Amino acid sequence: MPNSYFGLPLHPLIVHATVVMIPLAALAVLLSVLSSRFRAWAGPLPVGLSLIGVILVPLSTSTGETLQRHVPETALLEKHTHMAEGLLPWTLALFAFSAASYWLQRRRASGESVAKPLAAAVAVLALASVVGTTVQVGRIGHSGAKAAWQNTNMNGPGNGSGDGDG
Repeated sequence: MPNSYFGLPLHPLIVHATVVMIPLAALAVLLSVLSSRFRAWAGPLPVGLSLIGVILVPLSTSTGETLQRHVPETALLEKHTHMAEGLLPWTLALFAFSAASYWLQRRRASGESVAKPLAAAVAVLALASVVGTTVQVGRIGHSGAKAAWQNTNMNGPGNGSGDGDG
């Protein structure tokens, strides 16, 4: 995989896609679990969006590791990379439970019987993966932004952050 695109590091470019697609997938899964109307309209869309998230996470991690070799090592960067390693299991769970939910939906639509405890368990696990994935993406994104912007003038006095004297 190339390290840059038109002179820009690939990591920020791919991460922006990841930060958009994973919450979008989580929202689609959430709505699919909670709304039969959305579920009927969306069909396999939540599964497809979740799969895109699963594909983007290793790409984000790989490009991040490449970028890490070219920037100074800091505690914030170390924290960011450590947190990023925990996203793939969440996105895999989001994908798996969105796929299970869709499979159960298809069985119901074809007139097959679906055990209510199974459907409820899949729904609860899908919701848990929605929450976990969304929280993890937010935490990773925040730590990455802090690591990227730590040594810029954006963190100085007068920027409205409350960190400065004025």
